[in-house]
Amino acid sequence: RLLLYMVEVWRDVYNNTPLNLRERKDFRLPPIIPAVLYNGATNWTAARTFKEMQAGYEEFGKYLLDFRYLLFDVNRYSEEELLKAANLIASVFLLDQRISPQELVKRLRKLAGVVKTLSPDEFRYLMAWLKNVIKPKMPADMQAKVDSYLDATNPWEVEKMISNLELVLEEMQREAWLRGLEKGKLEGELEGERKAKLQVAENLLLLNVDVDTIVKATGLSLEEIEKLKKQLEH
Repeated sequence: RLLLYMVEVWRDVYNNTPLNLRERKDFRLPPIIPAVLYNGATNWTAARTFKEMQAGYEEFGKYLLDFRYLLFDVNRYSEEELLKAANLIASVFLLDQRISPQELVKRLRKLAGVVKTLSPDEFRYLMAWLKNVIKPKMPADMQAKVDSYLDATNPWEVEKMISNLELVLEEMQREAWLRGLEKGKLEGELEGERKAKLQVAENLLLLNVDVDTIVKATGLSLEEIEKLKKQLEH
């Protein structure tokens, strides 16, 4: 994937360079130093050089296409270290660690002062990054709100953006609580209905009503009726 990215960058540069310039002997493609930002829970184990992806690379030495990428494992940095660095990259690392949406917003509030000092380009990059970090943690119906809050934010309105994100989180928690309440209520109703059916089945068994009739009358399965019958016999 890194190789494809690099080739596409070079292709774009080449195609957008005037013909008279790219045909000059001193024309050079720009250097690219690939980097991987990793926030997984386990240690990074992938090969660090491209030649290691090729079979028998040890035999061909310097004749193989090769490059090495920089690895940034964001979970190896402590929150204190990243806050102390107080720059765009440190802010991204801090927000991209494996944390809950609530913790993410708390960290955003701690970074408010840093965000205000970013250049317009850096601020724009951070907002784009936040979309990638925050939106996947939100229900689909709330992602549009996150987009609107981040798109409308200026560096001097960071606190307002954070407050809006906190409101979205509160709404998400409230809806989750209501869904849990409804689920519990429904499960309780279903359990109450089942107990009532079992009571009816028990009464019919005591009256020596045949099992098939009880199944039809209660909607319980034959296995449930037979189990109940054995319990009554003991």
